[in-house]
Amino acid sequence: MIVEFEKLKTELQIKRVDDFYQDLIDLHAGLSDYESQKLNAKLVLVLANHVGDEKVLQEALVCAKHSAAPGTPGA
Repeated sequence: MIVEFEKLKTELQIKRVDDFYQDLIDLHAGLSDYESQKLNAKLVLVLANHVGDEKVLQEALVCAKHSAAPGTPGA
């Protein structure tokens, strides 16, 4: 199932994606599972506040839920 969004950018925007991914992994180094989940939640809220556009945020929620569904590649 392909989901199309009106406002959410789903094409890659990060220029140095491998470096960013490594930074994200390093950010969690030494944290417990609980601390890591808490950090992820805080990061989501910080980025959501930065985005600010409620339509984009709603589309992002749908996108994230769809990509986490069982049987979805990358889930």
